[in-house]
Amino acid sequence: MKRKAFKMKLKPGFEEEYKRRHDKIWPELVEELEKAGVSDYSIYLDRETLFLFAFQKLKDHNTSDDLHNKHIVKKWWKYMSDIMETNPDNSPVAINLKEVFHMD
Repeated sequence: MKRKAFKMKLKPGFEEEYKRRHDKIWPELVEELEKAGVSDYSIYLDRETLFLFAFQKLKDHNTSDDLHNKHIVKKWWKYMSDIMETNPDNSPVAINLKEVFHMD
């Protein structure tokens, strides 16, 4: 099992809307993530900076690098693009974080 962490950024004033949308995450998106080998996926918000910290576990033979090609993922990105910093293709600006410590 691999671990992955990254950060994204929320636009000001959308803290509650971001949570509301994730409370109602689309089942077909969850299914696609699970199919790609993603599990134990959490997102945390730093209310001072509006940075979102995401953590997920990936199966050893995951296909998460291909998620950007999936229709449901692109649809979710478009749905979220009005409340997050995004790239021209609506994908969130995501910066991978380097693991410097882990304890089981």
